[in-house]
Amino acid sequence: MVSLYELGLEERDRVNPAFGGGFPKGSIVLLEGSHGAGKSVFAQRFCYGLCESDTYVTYVSAELTAGSLIKQMGSMDYDIVDHLLREQLLFLHADVDTRDTINQRPGPEEAGGRELITKLMQAETMWESDVVIFDGFDAILLHDPHYEAISEHGDADDIMQNMITYFRQIVNQDKTLILTVNPDSLSRTALRPLRNAADVYLSLEMESVGSEVRRNIVVKKFAEMGNQVDDNIGYAVQSGRGITIVTRTVA
Repeated sequence: MVSLYELGLEERDRVNPAFGGGFPKGSIVLLEGSHGAGKSVFAQRFCYGLCESDTYVTYVSAELTAGSLIKQMGSMDYDIVDHLLREQLLFLHADVDTRDTINQRPGPEEAGGRELITKLMQAETMWESDVVIFDGFDAILLHDPHYEAISEHGDADDIMQNMITYFRQIVNQDKTLILTVNPDSLSRTALRPLRNAADVYLSLEMESVGSEVRRNIVVKKFAEMGNQVDDNIGYAVQSGRGITIVTRTVA
């Protein structure tokens, strides 16, 4: 029987059953989507539902501070304050603008720029959670000076392979990683090993139908699923409610 981290909120929305009852323990989940597709909203919905299901979560954001995350999630009625206070949810801000990293100030010997990826791997506390969410993983990569130097020589896949090897060590402990990525930001060379390594690979897509914008999740890979997961999952984002799963019928 597949062991899952349930996404919760069964009485509120249909997200958990839409994803087969949750994400498999010990898996890498890749969530791709262009700017505005809703990657962060899904990351926040997963985070809140996991916490409500008594799962311990680390949430790493390349964009939001703790205050802005609380405000943004509160606008969708995802109240995480109690989870933060109980230390069930650990929030970390990857400060890509200053090339500092996760709530640490650089010493004099590090003033020339921090290697974010290396520091992430060395931040032991963040890996103690059951699920680790990287919201804006591409931004973290692109602002790492070591990654920038390597990618200029076309060797981006090397550092990705090293990271995946480390990620596999983490998920082998029955932990699950969720990564959101904008595919327009990274080269195919960098994306290929990440896509291949993902146990669950989801792509957020949008299309205009008349005056309506339809949002859809294309399930490209879902290993070790619990219940059946459809190839395409319609969704909407609503203020005060968050993510809702949409069932569309063909006339």
